[in-house]
Amino acid sequence: MRRDRSEKSPVKNPKSREERKKITGRKQDTDKKPDNKFSNKPGTDRKLESRIRTKKESDRKPESKIWDKKETTKKPFKKSILPKKDFKSSSKPDRPVVKKGFRPDEKIRLNRFLSNSGVCSRREADTFIQSGCVTVNGKIVSELGSKVSLNDDVRFNGQQLNPERKVYLLLNKPKGFVTTTEDPQERKTVMDLIENACPERIYPVGRLDKDTTGLLLFTNDGDLVKKLTHPSHTRKKIYQVFLDKPLTKNHLLEIAKGVELEDGFVAADSINYVDENDKREIGIEIHSGQNRVVRRIFSHLGYEVQKLDRVYFAGLTKKNLPRGKWRFLTQMEINQMKMQ
Repeated sequence: MRRDRSEKSPVKNPKSREERKKITGRKQDTDKKPDNKFSNKPGTDRKLESRIRTKKESDRKPESKIWDKKETTKKPFKKSILPKKDFKSSSKPDRPVVKKGFRPDEKIRLNRFLSNSGVCSRREADTFIQSGCVTVNGKIVSELGSKVSLNDDVRFNGQQLNPERKVYLLLNKPKGFVTTTEDPQERKTVMDLIENACPERIYPVGRLDKDTTGLLLFTNDGDLVKKLTHPSHTRKKIYQVFLDKPLTKNHLLEIAKGVELEDGFVAADSINYVDENDKREIGIEIHSGQNRVVRRIFSHLGYEVQKLDRVYFAGLTKKNLPRGKWRFLTQMEINQMKMQ
């Protein structure tokens, strides 16, 4: 008779859990649930399991623990609450840069007294003192290192001297003025252009021809005048020249190499065309102090200078200085001239 498949076949050798436990020899508490998730995993480290059980709840949950860490980020920079200085509002109006005067009872060296008076430089003053050209209170003083005060009567070749403050003035000279303090022919001089500029007596440094325009310096600083005019001190001077005809390339190179004039050999430090399309306009840099040297150089090669303008002198330029106007030098400009 065929057996119905839906009926379950009887289990062979049915055994209870207690019987299987006796056979295997293992003890298992089926009523007690595992303590944690590591209990039923094989190979679990019992020491690790015991440490986890003994840890506090706050240690097992870092999000609930209060961490006491020091701040690693830098504090933001705090700007100073002090008010900024307004340099524009505190700037003083342009005025002559002069040295402080001497006290009446202050003793200074005699050569310095002569230099401050605008007579000469200190080195030249020593020569005048030794030659007996200087008198103090009516007595000839020939000993170097002698000191005097403002209360003393100091005379050079019979003329009384006063130690004036140092003044430095720059003029953009126009055409038609002679570079001299006095002219016997009563022509217009550059002193007429700076009349009443300062109470001190100042003198032009170097010369510019009557028809030459450009920068001209005035001062009563004898030491600086010697530095700017002595041939051993090569002071940079740049001229802009306008010729009657174009300058050839060969003549330009010849001027750069040097030409022989009546009073000696002279060469330009630098020369070039200002405009390549108009070769009548030339820029020339030269440090020679010979009289009318630029005009004579071009005249020697058969050119006539129609216009001559000095645009640069000893570090000074014509910037913001119209023709016929003057201004006092700044302290920075004075320092730069003395350091060169």
